Amino acid sequence: MDDREVEARVAGSPEARSLPAEAAQARRRKKSVTREYVEAIVIAILLALVIRTLVVQAFTIPSGSMMDTLLVGDYILVNKFLYGPEIPFTDVHLPGLRAPHRGDIIVFKYPQDERRDFIKRIIGTPGDQILIRGHQVFVNGAPVTEPYTKASDSGTTRFGPDTYCGYAYGCEPTTVPLDSYFVMGDNRDNSQDSRYWGFVKREKIKGKAFLIYWSWDSDRHWLRWWRLVNYIP
Repeated sequence: MDDREVEARVAGSPEARSLPAEAAQARRRKKSVTREYVEAIVIAILLALVIRTLVVQAFTIPSGSMMDTLLVGDYILVNKFLYGPEIPFTDVHLPGLRAPHRGDIIVFKYPQDERRDFIKRIIGTPGDQILIRGHQVFVNGAPVTEPYTKASDSGTTRFGPDTYCGYAYGCEPTTVPLDSYFVMGDNRDNSQDSRYWGFVKREKIKGKAFLIYWSWDSDRHWLRWWRLVNYIP
């Protein structure tokens, strides 16, 4: 028996025939594992997008207009499901659990530049009459007690009929349109809000802030641990 005949018999043996089959099976297993990882990643991304679009979205506080309720460097979560999530690329909202209430802290599209998101507190709801005298806010003729404002003397500010008011809205009794809201920052002396640029339309509201999940003081380079997982009423 010559060498060629031996090689032919070895190549034709059951062991030799099983090698390509095992290699093919290994390649299929590898492709299957890779496919499972890819599918898991794609599903995770889609779920994250759905949650971000319809349920909860994270935002960062960039300015001091809501001090001391919210500080620069606070990272917050906003409930988009409560008022009805926005259909992507439109201003149409799905049905929500309730309408925005007076006192809610909301994130919305800034009316003068909708590429930017603002966060303020609702002071007036549709149909309310707003009047501002000094640091005191009147809603439907009644003074509003606001312990959350940085201007701590808001309840004792003295004013008279000649008190100067430089706001575009609120110096005279101002009625909130039926599809809009009047919002103000808690840091009343350092907030660009409805007093200056008017009302926030309902369809421009993204959601209600409800949780501070992280807070970083960039000036002192430390974590504000006492503000972590802090509920926003």
